[in-house]
Amino acid sequence: MAGEAVAGAADAPAPRGLSEAEAEARLRRDGANELPHGRGGGAWALLLESAGEPMILLLVACGSVYLLLGDRGEGLAMLASVLVIIGISLYQTRRTERALAALRELASPRARVLRDGVERSIAASGLVRGDLVRLVEGDRVPADGVVVATAHLALDESILTGESVPVRKTAGRDDAPTEGARPGGDDTPWLFAATLVVAGQALMRVAATGARTEVGRIGRSLASAVQLDTPLERQVASVVRIVGGLGLLLCLLVAAAYGLARGSWLEGALAGLALAMALMPEEFPVILTLFLAFGAWRIARRRVLIRRMPALEALGATTVLCVDKTGTLTENRMRLAAVLGDGTRWDPPVGAPEAAPESVHRVLEFAVLASRETSFDPTEHAIQALCTRALSDTEHLHRTWTLAREYPLSPELLAMSQVWRSVDAAPRDGDAAAERRWAVAAKGAPEAIIDLCHLPADRQQAIQAAVGALAAEGLRVLAVAAAQVRAAALPPQQHDFAFEFLGLLGLADPVRETVPAAVAACRRAGLRVVMITGDYPATARAIAAGLGLGTRVMTGAELDALDDAALAARIGSVDAFARVTPEQKLRIVQAFGAAGEVVAMSGDGVNDAPALHAATIGIAMGRRGTEVAREAADLVLMDDDFASIASAIRLGRRIYDNIRKAMRYVVAVHVPIAGVALAPVLLDWPLVLLPLHIVLLELIVDPACSIAFESEPEEADVMSRPPRPSGERLLDARAVATALLQGGLALLVLCGLLAAVTAAGYSAERARTVTFAALVVANLALILTSRSRAAGAALLDRRNRALWTVLGAASVGLAAILWLAPLRTLLRLAPPSSSDLALIAAAGAVMLIGFELLKLMIARVAR
Repeated sequence: MAGEAVAGAADAPAPRGLSEAEAEARLRRDGANELPHGRGGGAWALLLESAGEPMILLLVACGSVYLLLGDRGEGLAMLASVLVIIGISLYQTRRTERALAALRELASPRARVLRDGVERSIAASGLVRGDLVRLVEGDRVPADGVVVATAHLALDESILTGESVPVRKTAGRDDAPTEGARPGGDDTPWLFAATLVVAGQALMRVAATGARTEVGRIGRSLASAVQLDTPLERQVASVVRIVGGLGLLLCLLVAAAYGLARGSWLEGALAGLALAMALMPEEFPVILTLFLAFGAWRIARRRVLIRRMPALEALGATTVLCVDKTGTLTENRMRLAAVLGDGTRWDPPVGAPEAAPESVHRVLEFAVLASRETSFDPTEHAIQALCTRALSDTEHLHRTWTLAREYPLSPELLAMSQVWRSVDAAPRDGDAAAERRWAVAAKGAPEAIIDLCHLPADRQQAIQAAVGALAAEGLRVLAVAAAQVRAAALPPQQHDFAFEFLGLLGLADPVRETVPAAVAACRRAGLRVVMITGDYPATARAIAAGLGLGTRVMTGAELDALDDAALAARIGSVDAFARVTPEQKLRIVQAFGAAGEVVAMSGDGVNDAPALHAATIGIAMGRRGTEVAREAADLVLMDDDFASIASAIRLGRRIYDNIRKAMRYVVAVHVPIAGVALAPVLLDWPLVLLPLHIVLLELIVDPACSIAFESEPEEADVMSRPPRPSGERLLDARAVATALLQGGLALLVLCGLLAAVTAAGYSAERARTVTFAALVVANLALILTSRSRAAGAALLDRRNRALWTVLGAASVGLAAILWLAPLRTLLRLAPPSSSDLALIAAAGAVMLIGFELLKLMIARVAR
């Protein structure tokens, strides 16, 4: 049988491509095959960006006021704190950028390249000039190049030309010049990066990479393109603007009130600046950026690539998972388990091959002839593997025949045919000799092959009964037919052949071991799992029932018979879709959407792209998916395993929960900080919180929300509660009420403590010491209580080492401030007595118990 179509003539030496050493040398010389991306300017740009943050500007203003007051020590300390805050910001930003860079590496398009005579899949960024790249239908061309061998290649070059009609490509000389080559037009040998292979396959010699490609020359502006904010980002920005505006207004009012009441305008400015710093929610953007970036990286470590960050938001709200059977629920490792022909059934053994009975020889012979010799389809792999073994000692294998034409499968006819010609001596006189030299083999869906064979009704019924019996065993069923051609002029379509029905093939694709548990986990989490397959309805029903999905099956034909309203009404009662084409997936997505569902849809083909794009979350296959499907999707399963989807949903819910915990904590902790900064101004007490104290508190708040909460383990019920409502706000009324009540309780205890020590005659420094230390303890208590929605559930949970590190560092830092004289002097604190420490501990215990009781009360009200 003929070798691969793009390999060239049979007597030509096999292409070897570049050596790895030469490829590495060219990569070092020419650079990676990618356009410039990311933020320019490096560390200096990050430094300038951080220096313009509102909190930094407030710190600089505070330091300047201290210097004007003649307090050089505190002024320099405030200015030094600017460097500390910028350092933390740079560290967090660099961590985020490293995570995103790693994701970009994972998301890099893949290319099948020949090196040292071995074909391997590499990131397209690693291609160099001179590489040999194999292209198949559905691929994006990874670089500019020249076709050196091809089989019916056609490309969509509309991304460069605006012309949507595919163009044909022909093979050119291996050393054909590319200067002056332009996209568009038929029968040229030039290929251009970012264009799409819509038909055929080819071997391409890379001629230009990266910015030197055609798309690189006209698309460098992509590197500076501004990405639109997501709904979550817009929510956060709105909160920051509102609270920031309120903080600025209060800052001016407090400064004016203090100056008018006490006659000290510079101290009034300090009081106002301290209040503005206390209210500034600069942590919100940090939380959003850091959590989403590291959340995507955590999911990538589970072999799920997040291509678009909003998918992380939607994962927790997904209500329906529409999942491909083949390769996702099953292993995509087909095995020919049954062959029916001439009234005989043969079940090939799983182990060592054995000779097939004569009654099924023709079925196996034409099944091989109807299959591509080199294909990525596991069904054709299974047919080729078993049939060539079973027919090895017979005359039914035709290794010297050449492929004359292929009639591909289409949505209108789920069958494919291949026309073969013998390469023996020239035909002898007479039509009979010509007949022997042209054979047509067809395989496909049983109903399509029955249609091609024009069988009488009684024969059709008998075949359908046999198909039903095989499908009820969970087998995928294909039919095989044969025809002969009398003339070299081939007809335009498969229906013009006079096909003879030969028999049936039953193929088994075992369910992945991890799938039943993952399906059960999704169902416990309130998600419907709906299977989609091109298999026969009985096969779909058997597999769906075995997975616990149900037995209600809708076929593609039934789907087409319903209008949109009728489909939306019925879709809620469907457990599996059978005999579905990729084009029908879009209607399924739209019908679920019309029924109010939040849909995740999986797919792998070029024609799946509209459905993947229309779904709330499009899921593409990393191994067997086309580049077009991966580009249209929000998630890519690197191992094509359904269990990875369940893991992504679990992690997505955890990430969303942790973002809410961190933001709830930030809202709560700013209430007592702002209140303690404001109360002395309103009640004519000595100022307790100075700007430097607030800076020290921020050094706890930032790591707590951006490191400790990001590392927080998932809640125990993360996969046993229903999906969150799709319109739920990140900080809903319950979350805000909980945060304000907890922060208000802390403020009440701290103000009571401050009033008590002031009434007891404490000096300003001693009162400040007790109140500041109690505020630090309140901060730590809020961190602990914010870990879980359930009262007491996380107080002693030690799984989050990052959180306990933050708590330990804060405690050590507080002890150093209280017992080291230079630090006390800088912060205007007094040495604490044993009674002061007892007051601080008592206040902390009261606040922690109060926070937990508030959670209990709110939980009861919510029920």
